[in-house]
Amino acid sequence: MTTHTGAGGASSRLTRFILLALVTGGACGLYVHAALPAEAARFAAGVQLLPLAFLRLIKMIISPLVFATLTVGIGRMGDVATVGRVGGKALAWFMFASLMSLSLGLLLVGWLEPGKAVQLELPTAAASGVERGALSLKGFLEHTIPTSVVDAMARNEILQLVVFSVFFGTAMAALGERTRQLADVLDALGHVMLKVTSYVMLAAPLAVFGALASAVAKDGLAVLGAYGVFMLEFYASLGVLWLVLLGLGVAMLGPRVLRLVRRLREPLLLAFSTASSEAAYPKTLEELERFGASPRIASFVLPLGYSFNLDGSMMYCTFAVMFIAQVYGIELAFGEQVAMLAVLMLTSKGIAGVPRASLVVIAATLAQFNIPEAGLLLLLGIDHFLDMGRSATNVIGNSLATVLVSHWEGELKHDHAL
Repeated sequence: MTTHTGAGGASSRLTRFILLALVTGGACGLYVHAALPAEAARFAAGVQLLPLAFLRLIKMIISPLVFATLTVGIGRMGDVATVGRVGGKALAWFMFASLMSLSLGLLLVGWLEPGKAVQLELPTAAASGVERGALSLKGFLEHTIPTSVVDAMARNEILQLVVFSVFFGTAMAALGERTRQLADVLDALGHVMLKVTSYVMLAAPLAVFGALASAVAKDGLAVLGAYGVFMLEFYASLGVLWLVLLGLGVAMLGPRVLRLVRRLREPLLLAFSTASSEAAYPKTLEELERFGASPRIASFVLPLGYSFNLDGSMMYCTFAVMFIAQVYGIELAFGEQVAMLAVLMLTSKGIAGVPRASLVVIAATLAQFNIPEAGLLLLLGIDHFLDMGRSATNVIGNSLATVLVSHWEGELKHDHAL
């Protein structure tokens, strides 16, 4: 669905501007925090408008882009049996990757025990400011099945939109040639939204500058020092997860996977710096097609992954729950830890790829296992910095899933010149 002429140079320039914004934003925020503390709050509120505007522009694109690309991807697969086969392979990988991410997080947090380094008293107030209730089956169904596709688009309920698009695309595939003109119209809509994305991406460096400057101006680097052990060990654990995921990719695809990572440098930087994997979705889709993934499979698997395969967020769920338990000296038996894995396998599905979505699931899990929900207060101050790493991990996990399914379907082509 994408055009490639001249894209490499523009992408490289934008990457450099994002890196520059990352550095200057942090430096500017640190200067305001240290030299102008009285103005820090007002400065942070002002520059926070930059990422707010950018993320709203990205969200403006997401719904029509997901609907157009997903329905065309499914509709052009040829028949319902192909849709089921591709979807089955994708979901099988998602379940495997989810279980691996959760289990790896549980093993590493149990070994590293970061909570032992932050022994704090239990807060008197139990209010964390994060709503819970993610474990309700009724709530899960309401979050999954739309009553109106227009309402789902209006609220950017990606999982609901995926459900509708799967039905719509499957019906298109079943009707075959009669829906060819409709598929062409939706394909054109997808091209238009990707062009809109290229315009919106021009504002990405400003959003990165604002996000980092705001976070550092408010909290400085002290908040990082106070929880330095936890952050260091969590990022080290994410590094292990990356090695495992990429190792599996190399085992199945060979060293070509390393070129995939190079392809994704801009979406990864964008997800990391804005702490939102959703912000990187349009660019990720574009780069996957340039890498050689089948457009129809990428348009099908990637949106599904944003609802069912957020590897970084899932590792964070187990890491955060066990960290809070360790801080308060609460020991979870092996059976309870296995039960927690099972609970998180279900409740983590449908997490939106937006900042702080994981906290809702964590809040529900804490209550389920009698761990004080107030423990979330320990993480709220550094959650933005943690979200940066897990958002980038979500992008690499979903990209690998898309490429692997294309490979298994025999539709992975050679990538265009970098």
